[in-house]
Amino acid sequence: MNKTELRALIRSRLAALPAEERLEKSRQICRWVMESDVFRQATVVMAFLSMPYEVDTTPLILQSWRQGKTIAVPKISWEQRHMIPVEIQSLESGLETGKKGLRNPTGGVPVPLEEIDLVLTPGLAFDVQGNRLGRGGAYYDRFFKNPGLSAARWALAFSFQVVEEVPVGPEDEPVDAVVTETGILLCRKRTQSGGQ
Repeated sequence: MNKTELRALIRSRLAALPAEERLEKSRQICRWVMESDVFRQATVVMAFLSMPYEVDTTPLILQSWRQGKTIAVPKISWEQRHMIPVEIQSLESGLETGKKGLRNPTGGVPVPLEEIDLVLTPGLAFDVQGNRLGRGGAYYDRFFKNPGLSAARWALAFSFQVVEEVPVGPEDEPVDAVVTETGILLCRKRTQSGGQ
Protein backbone atom coordinates (compact mmCIF):
# COMPACT_ATOMS: atom_id res chain seq x y z
CA MET A 1 0.00 0.00 0.00
CA ASN A 2 1.47 3.37 -0.96
CA LYS A 3 1.27 6.58 1.09
CA THR A 4 -1.79 7.93 -0.75
CA GLU A 5 -3.77 4.71 -0.27
CA LEU A 6 -2.77 4.41 3.38
CA ARG A 7 -3.73 8.03 4.07
CA ALA A 8 -7.16 7.46 2.50
CA LEU A 9 -7.71 4.26 4.50
CA ILE A 10 -6.78 5.81 7.87
CA ARG A 11 -8.74 9.01 7.17
CA SER A 12 -11.88 6.94 6.52
CA ARG A 13 -11.33 4.98 9.77
CA LEU A 14 -10.82 8.20 11.72
CA ALA A 15 -13.97 9.72 10.25
CA ALA A 16 -15.95 6.60 11.20
CA LEU A 17 -14.89 6.70 14.86
CA PRO A 18 -17.84 7.92 17.00
CA ALA A 19 -17.10 11.17 18.86
CA GLU A 20 -17.76 9.64 22.28
CA GLU A 21 -15.39 6.75 21.61
CA ARG A 22 -12.75 9.15 20.27
CA LEU A 23 -12.89 11.22 23.47
CA GLU A 24 -12.74 8.15 25.74
CA LYS A 25 -9.79 6.67 23.85
CA SER A 26 -8.11 10.09 23.85
CA ARG A 27 -8.43 10.31 27.64
CA GLN A 28 -6.83 6.86 27.97
CA ILE A 29 -3.97 7.84 25.63
CA CYS A 30 -3.38 11.01 27.65
CA ARG A 31 -3.36 8.94 30.88
CA TRP A 32 -0.64 6.63 29.51
CA VAL A 33 1.50 9.66 28.67
CA MET A 34 0.89 11.40 32.01
CA GLU A 35 1.82 8.27 33.98
CA SER A 36 5.14 7.85 32.12
CA ASP A 37 8.52 8.84 33.54
CA VAL A 38 9.33 10.74 30.36
CA PHE A 39 6.33 13.03 30.90
CA ARG A 40 6.83 13.32 34.66
CA GLN A 41 10.44 14.44 34.19
CA ALA A 42 9.65 16.84 31.35
CA THR A 43 9.67 20.56 32.08
CA VAL A 44 8.78 21.71 28.56
CA VAL A 45 6.29 19.67 26.54
CA MET A 46 5.51 20.42 22.91
CA ALA A 47 1.96 19.26 22.21
CA PHE A 48 -0.24 19.65 19.16
CA LEU A 49 -3.62 21.35 19.00
CA SER A 50 -5.86 18.52 17.86
CA MET A 51 -7.70 18.72 14.60
CA PRO A 52 -11.13 17.13 14.22
CA TYR A 53 -10.82 13.30 14.32
CA GLU A 54 -7.34 13.38 15.94
CA VAL A 55 -6.47 12.25 19.47
CA ASP A 56 -7.71 15.05 21.75
CA THR A 57 -4.71 16.48 23.62
CA THR A 58 -6.76 18.81 25.85
CA PRO A 59 -6.51 16.67 29.06
CA LEU A 60 -2.74 16.44 28.65
CA ILE A 61 -2.28 20.15 28.09
CA LEU A 62 -4.45 21.06 31.10
CA GLN A 63 -2.62 18.58 33.34
CA SER A 64 0.74 19.94 32.17
CA TRP A 65 -0.27 23.43 33.25
CA ARG A 66 -1.51 22.13 36.60
CA GLN A 67 1.93 20.57 37.14
CA GLY A 68 3.71 23.80 36.25
CA LYS A 69 5.05 22.59 32.91
CA THR A 70 5.57 24.86 29.92
CA ILE A 71 3.39 23.95 26.94
CA ALA A 72 4.59 24.76 23.47
CA VAL A 73 2.59 24.13 20.30
CA PRO A 74 3.54 24.43 16.63
CA LYS A 75 3.03 27.81 15.01
CA ILE A 76 2.73 27.06 11.31
CA SER A 77 3.94 29.39 8.59
CA TRP A 78 2.10 28.19 5.48
CA GLU A 79 4.08 30.51 3.19
CA GLN A 80 7.49 29.36 4.44
CA ARG A 81 6.28 25.77 4.96
CA HIS A 82 7.76 25.40 8.42
CA MET A 83 6.73 25.50 12.06
CA ILE A 84 8.23 26.90 15.23
CA PRO A 85 7.33 25.97 18.82
CA VAL A 86 5.68 28.81 20.74
CA GLU A 87 4.46 28.84 24.33
CA ILE A 88 0.72 29.07 24.94
CA GLN A 89 -1.06 29.68 28.24
CA SER A 90 -4.66 29.26 27.13
CA LEU A 91 -6.77 27.07 24.86
CA GLU A 92 -9.47 29.75 24.75
CA SER A 93 -7.63 32.74 23.29
CA GLY A 94 -4.73 33.62 21.03
CA LEU A 95 -5.61 30.93 18.49
CA GLU A 96 -7.09 31.13 15.02
CA THR A 97 -8.68 28.25 13.16
CA GLY A 98 -7.38 27.97 9.64
CA LYS A 99 -6.79 25.29 7.04
CA LYS A 100 -8.79 22.08 7.55
CA GLY A 101 -9.70 23.01 11.12
CA LEU A 102 -6.10 23.46 12.30
CA ARG A 103 -5.75 25.85 15.23
CA ASN A 104 -2.70 28.06 14.96
CA PRO A 105 -1.37 30.47 17.62
CA THR A 106 -1.66 34.11 16.58
CA GLY A 107 1.25 35.13 18.86
CA GLY A 108 3.29 33.36 21.48
CA VAL A 109 6.89 33.44 22.63
CA PRO A 110 9.16 31.07 20.66
CA VAL A 111 10.55 28.23 22.80
CA PRO A 112 14.22 27.30 22.24
CA LEU A 113 14.46 23.82 20.73
CA GLU A 114 17.06 22.65 23.25
CA GLU A 115 14.64 23.36 26.12
CA ILE A 116 11.97 20.95 24.82
CA ASP A 117 11.95 17.61 26.65
CA LEU A 118 9.07 15.84 24.91
CA VAL A 119 7.42 16.37 21.53
CA LEU A 120 3.91 14.90 21.22
CA THR A 121 3.42 14.23 17.54
CA PRO A 122 0.30 13.75 15.42
CA GLY A 123 0.15 11.60 12.31
CA LEU A 124 -2.11 9.38 10.26
CA ALA A 125 -0.29 6.04 10.50
CA PHE A 126 2.66 4.50 12.36
CA ASP A 127 4.43 1.16 12.48
CA VAL A 128 6.30 -0.64 15.26
CA GLN A 129 9.64 0.66 13.94
CA GLY A 130 8.47 4.21 14.62
CA ASN A 131 7.94 5.16 10.98
CA ARG A 132 5.35 7.92 10.67
CA LEU A 133 2.96 8.87 7.91
CA GLY A 134 1.84 12.49 8.24
CA ARG A 135 -0.62 14.48 6.20
CA GLY A 136 1.86 15.13 3.41
CA GLY A 137 3.24 18.56 4.32
CA ALA A 138 6.46 17.18 5.92
CA TYR A 139 6.31 19.87 8.64
CA TYR A 140 7.28 17.47 11.43
CA ASP A 141 9.94 15.75 9.30
CA ARG A 142 11.65 19.10 8.70
CA PHE A 143 11.17 20.12 12.34
CA PHE A 144 12.76 16.90 13.63
CA LYS A 145 15.85 17.54 11.50
CA ASN A 146 16.73 20.65 13.56
CA PRO A 147 20.13 19.94 15.16
CA GLY A 148 19.18 21.71 18.41
CA LEU A 149 16.26 19.36 19.09
CA SER A 150 17.06 16.34 21.27
CA ALA A 151 13.60 15.83 22.82
CA ALA A 152 11.85 12.47 22.98
CA ARG A 153 9.39 12.10 20.08
CA TRP A 154 6.16 10.40 21.12
CA ALA A 155 3.29 9.97 18.69
CA LEU A 156 -0.33 9.90 19.88
CA ALA A 157 -2.63 7.66 17.87
CA PHE A 158 -5.57 5.29 18.08
CA SER A 159 -4.61 1.61 17.91
CA PHE A 160 -6.02 1.20 14.39
CA GLN A 161 -3.51 3.81 13.19
CA VAL A 162 -0.66 1.40 13.95
CA VAL A 163 -0.15 -0.66 10.81
CA GLU A 164 2.24 -3.41 9.77
CA GLU A 165 4.39 -1.16 7.61
CA VAL A 166 4.47 2.54 6.78
CA PRO A 167 6.11 3.35 3.43
CA VAL A 168 9.08 5.66 4.04
CA GLY A 169 11.37 7.84 2.01
CA PRO A 170 14.77 9.37 2.80
CA GLU A 171 13.20 12.55 4.21
CA ASP A 172 10.88 10.77 6.65
CA GLU A 173 11.73 11.06 10.36
CA PRO A 174 10.71 8.29 12.81
CA VAL A 175 9.34 8.65 16.35
CA ASP A 176 10.61 7.00 19.55
CA ALA A 177 7.26 5.74 20.79
CA VAL A 178 3.62 5.46 19.74
CA VAL A 179 1.04 5.88 22.50
CA THR A 180 -2.38 4.35 21.83
CA GLU A 181 -5.32 3.59 24.12
CA THR A 182 -3.77 0.15 24.74
CA GLY A 183 -0.40 1.42 25.97
CA ILE A 184 3.02 2.78 25.02
CA LEU A 185 4.79 1.10 22.13
CA LEU A 186 8.51 1.86 22.32
CA CYS A 187 10.22 1.95 18.93
CA ARG A 188 13.93 1.25 18.58
CA LYS A 189 14.70 2.79 15.24
CA ARG A 190 16.38 6.06 16.16
CA THR A 191 20.06 5.79 17.01
CA GLN A 192 20.21 8.74 19.40
CA SER A 193 18.76 8.29 22.88
CA GLY A 194 15.48 10.16 22.35
CA GLY A 195 14.44 9.70 25.96
CA GLN A 196 13.49 6.05 25.77
